[in-house]
Parts: sequence; C-alpha cells; structure tokens
Amino acid sequence: MNRSILQLAIPNIISNITVPLLGMVDIYIVGHLDSEDYIGAIALATMIFNFIYWGFAFLRMGTSGFTAQSYGAEDKQEQVNILMRSFAVAMIAGMLIILLQCFIANAGFYLLNAEPTVRTYAQEYFSVYIWAAPAVLGMYTFNGWYVGMQNAKIPMVVAIGVNIVNIALSFFFVYGFGMKIKGVAFASVCAQYTGFISSLVIWNIKYGGLKQFVNTAILTNLKSYIPFFKVNTDIFIRTMALVTVTTFFTSASSKEGKDILAVNALLMQMFILFSYLMDGFAYAAEALTGKFIGARKRTELKQLVKSLFVWGIAIAGIFTLIYALFLEQILGFLTDKTSIISLSRNYQFWIMLIPIASFTAFLWDGIFIGATASKQMRNSMLVAVAGFFVIYYLFYPYYANNILWFAFIIYLALRGIVQSFMAPAILNNSR
Repeated sequence: MNRSILQLAIPNIISNITVPLLGMVDIYIVGHLDSEDYIGAIALATMIFNFIYWGFAFLRMGTSGFTAQSYGAEDKQEQVNILMRSFAVAMIAGMLIILLQCFIANAGFYLLNAEPTVRTYAQEYFSVYIWAAPAVLGMYTFNGWYVGMQNAKIPMVVAIGVNIVNIALSFFFVYGFGMKIKGVAFASVCAQYTGFISSLVIWNIKYGGLKQFVNTAILTNLKSYIPFFKVNTDIFIRTMALVTVTTFFTSASSKEGKDILAVNALLMQMFILFSYLMDGFAYAAEALTGKFIGARKRTELKQLVKSLFVWGIAIAGIFTLIYALFLEQILGFLTDKTSIISLSRNYQFWIMLIPIASFTAFLWDGIFIGATASKQMRNSMLVAVAGFFVIYYLFYPYYANNILWFAFIIYLALRGIVQSFMAPAILNNSR
C-alpha cells in the first residue's frame, strides 16, 4: 500500500511544491525591489485570485473523484465524458472571468482595504494576470482528470515546465525590462498558457486512443451534468468558505498596517509550503480512494487510510522541527527587510503549530473527494469557519494579530477533528 501511495504522492508533491516555491520566488523578486509595499501588493492580488480560482477548485476535485471511480470500474466512456463536461465548464468560466474583470477588481479591492500605494501595485498585477483565467481553469480540469486516472507524472512534468518558464520570465521581465510587478504578472500569464497547451498536447499523445469514446452530444445533455454539479456545488461552498477565511486573514492583516501585512504574507508562505506538500498525499488519497470504491475493494480502502495517517504524522513532525529551528533563515531568503523579519519572530509559535493542527484535514479532504463525500466535507468546513470567526471577534480587541493566528490554527484543527468523526460512516457505506 505504501508503494501505491508514494507512486502517486511523490509526483504530486513535486508538482505542488513548485507552486509555493514559485510564490516564494515572486516574493523574493518584489521583496528586493525599492519598496516593501510590493510584498503587500502581491499578497492582496493573490487573495483576489485565490477567491476566483479556488471557487472553481471543484473542476479539479470533482473531476478527480469521478474519474478515479470510473477508472476503478474500467468505464472508458465515462472517463471521457467526465473530462469533456469539466473542460466545457472550465472554458466558459474562464471567458466569463475575463469579461467581468472590472467588476471583480472593483469588488475585490473594495473588500480588501489597503493603503493607496499597495492597492495601486496590486491593481497593476491584477490587470495583467486576469488574462490567464482560461488556462488556469483548463489545467484544473486536466490535472484532476490525470490524477483520477492514477497518472501523477503528467501533472508533475507540466507543473515543472510551467514554473521554470514562470521563474525565468519573471527575472527577465523584472530585471531585464524593469517592468517590476507587471513583469511578474506577465510572466505568470505566459507560463499558464504554456502549461495549458502542453496538457492538451500530452493528452493527445498519451490518451489519443480514447478519442473513439468522444461524444459531443454529452455536452448538451443537461441531465448528465446533475451528478457533476451536485457534488461540485458542495465542493464550491466548501471552497468559498475556505477562501473567505484566507481572504479575511489578509484583509484583517492589512488593517493592522503595512508592516503586519508584510509579516503575515511572509509567514503564510510557511502554511502554503506545508499545504502543497500534504496535498501530494491528499491527491494520492483521492486517486486510490476513488479507485478502491469503484472496484468495490473496502479492505484495501481501510488499509489506505491507516497508511496515509502514518505518513501524515511523520511529515507534520518534520515540518514542525524545521519551523522551530530555521524559520528566520527561510524568511531571510524571502526578503532583505530586517525589520519585517524581526517582527515575524513574535509569531513563530503559531507557525510551529500549523503542521500538527492541519495535516489531518488535508488527508481527510483527499479521502472524502475520492469517495465523492462532498456534503460531509462541506459541513466540516462550515463548522471550522464558524469557529474561526467566533474566536477572532470575541478576543481580537485584546490580542490583535496574535488572536488572528490563534483563530487560524483552531480553524485548521477543527476541520480535521470534525472529519474524523464523519469518516467511519463514509468508509463503511462506500458502495
């Protein structure tokens, strides 16, 4: 079982780890420009795009779960149908995002209150990167489908290529052409379309034999979308609840001033780094859970869960140790602003708690997605979000930024705790 987990987890970890590393490179680039306001601007713009794109995370999650189950059942027709439905939704959504960009920008920057200079830089980034929407959502679909087909290597190769292009072009545009924050955004757009086109080409080469199952009539059969949207509506609500917390976190940080905003933006990179590594195991959980459910192998499913949590405990322990011993060195790589690094030390304790508090939620998310148990995943998230806001508003007047981090830790822990109580019923009732 461990071998099956690692065959899927390792390529997914490599794919995922490039994402926070890319974010760190962006922070590194703007963190060495002539103002710390660029760090806050990247954080604000990223929160808006998170709100947009995480809202469509169902394109990856739902596609992965359904595809894995059809893979386990050896239903090639349904494998193709799932890809076509998800891809159609992705393209329509991507074009709508571009058409509505002015409304999105106005609403986003109104809600994320920031100082004028930070807002100006963030708007410059947004106005460029918004054009990557169809490519980003298209890759959500492909990545979910590939994972569901038990193939994590293709998303890994594409992700590495995307990030190499992105990093190279970021340095080229920023330092070669002096484009500053717009250069970072333009590099990201070029990289996203490179990845999207690569995914299309690779599918044609690797899975061209499935073209015989392509039936465009499925795209106009509205009834066939009902299971897709039923599960994905729950995932959408769950994801928007998650985005609400992360967006509120940045908004609350900005109200504390640009120094705290910069500090929290840097420290949040530690959560993102851990989350993308744990998501590698979560993606393995999605693929294998769906496969075992589709093939009706309940014993293997229970063995999978046990093995996943052994890995989760080990990884959480390692990251806790790293953040305890080397946090200042990591932050020193991201920025040369010594005042920001010094201020960050006040919140190191919360960063050390992130791995232990959150690893169970990541693993259960993967298991629930593979089982298409979207309703339970949604409900656990809503409980955790409620806990976050209750704690924040009760104690914020007394503890300021510390209570923001404490509420965030409780939110992470509650997700895993609630899911742990729900899991037995899901695992026992799976097909």
